Amino acid sequence: MVRVIPLLSAAFLFIASGEAVLADSQHPFRDSSDFLDTCKLINNSISTASAVYYPPSPSYTADNKHWAVSSSALSACSVEPGNPEDLGVILRILGDTRTPFAVKGGGHATNPGFSSTPGVQIAMRLFDKITVNQTTSTVEIGAGLLWDDVYRALDGTGLNVVGGRVSGVGVAGFILGGGYSWKTSQFGLTIDTMDSYHLVLPDGTVQIVTPANEDLWFGLRGGFNNFGIVTKFVLKAHPQGDVWGGFTITPGLHYADKVNAAIVKFQQEVTDKKAMVLPTYNTVSDKPSVELLFFYDGPEPPAGIFDDFLAIPELQIIVGPTSFLEFFSILPSSDPFAGKRAYFSNVPVLEYTSTLLDAIVNETRFWGDKLAELDSHAAVSYDIEPFDSGLFSHSNTPSAYPPDRSRALLPTNLYFAWTSPTRDADVAVALQQSTNAVRAAAIADGQDVANAALYGNYALFGTPVESLYGANLQRLRDIRSRVDPKGVMGLAGGFKV
Repeated sequence: MVRVIPLLSAAFLFIASGEAVLADSQHPFRDSSDFLDTCKLINNSISTASAVYYPPSPSYTADNKHWAVSSSALSACSVEPGNPEDLGVILRILGDTRTPFAVKGGGHATNPGFSSTPGVQIAMRLFDKITVNQTTSTVEIGAGLLWDDVYRALDGTGLNVVGGRVSGVGVAGFILGGGYSWKTSQFGLTIDTMDSYHLVLPDGTVQIVTPANEDLWFGLRGGFNNFGIVTKFVLKAHPQGDVWGGFTITPGLHYADKVNAAIVKFQQEVTDKKAMVLPTYNTVSDKPSVELLFFYDGPEPPAGIFDDFLAIPELQIIVGPTSFLEFFSILPSSDPFAGKRAYFSNVPVLEYTSTLLDAIVNETRFWGDKLAELDSHAAVSYDIEPFDSGLFSHSNTPSAYPPDRSRALLPTNLYFAWTSPTRDADVAVALQQSTNAVRAAAIADGQDVANAALYGNYALFGTPVESLYGANLQRLRDIRSRVDPKGVMGLAGGFKV
């Protein structure tokens, strides 16, 4: 099937009331130099445990740097709070002066202005402690860490948590958005394994949020940064032994039909929740390929589970028994795309059928060719995520995301990367058009997903918050009004309720 679709104009960037807020060049804030007085006030008000940095300081540069270049901005200053009390002081000053700010954990956000700002950049780098409690089987994780740090700390402890799937992803944004993991089919989303959150509220007070705090517990589970800033996450841990896993890479899309058939069969026949596969259809610099990631939460998978995938000819193959840390470390990471410009989008589906997968392969071909005409270093990736159909059943407690736990949603990540800043608007248009095409293919295939909740960690800027939270939105707004009556967190970018 051939599709001829013209790219729309930059007017596509549709920020409207009640939608995502961009706290940088996409939003009418003042120049960064206007906020230097706030930086000085913060510097004079915090303890020596914290610090304020200005350009060209290396710390300032690191604090503003993001995995995707398009997500970075030049702030007036960066602030590294060293304890929750100083963070509380910082929030009170920002609220009183009405200064825009951003909060950066790992810096993996792909939406411009979601964790960057021309105002005050808060970098959570100093919240970097990991504490393993073998007695309670919990792990305390600082909000400034990457999942790489967490898995290194847990290696050899016999415990693990439900965390990120590839290297380079930050802890904080991943958890606050929900968190799909290699272990999600077994244990649910990461938010379903939470023990508590250490939260600095917009008024500067510090609170430990547990299920007893019903509203904040609900809001923090998928509600992002609308209710304050989390400094520490306490997760329930699970026993961890050796695993089996790895990846294969096949050049071209010549075997796409075999890959599609293997995905459908895996989804229909494999009931072992310890098994997971993550196929991706990619085109990088006009060169298509299929990448298959495998995981089994045990030293050897039952016979036959991955055979159809492993029978597909490959250029590179690395699979076998290993520790979880080694498995995580050998996977193709997001690092090859670090330093590029990048956007994510997603289409939640109920299942992957041959018809839908054929449409996704077509999108890979079409947009791989189309974007290569705009930017010779462009890349597109369509990630297929066949989790167990009971993935939302691991918690009976309501959460901001997903608004409906009665059926599974497979998030399906669309990821476009490029290098030229002059193509930002064009790529955003292309990604939205491809998102619409994949969604239309799922609907045409008989899936009731026209209004299915989007996964916020994959959602493109400009997405209405109603599309993330559905019927939960009014409750989230009520909670925000109570805990943040002055709208302090509204000064930061992100999906604002």
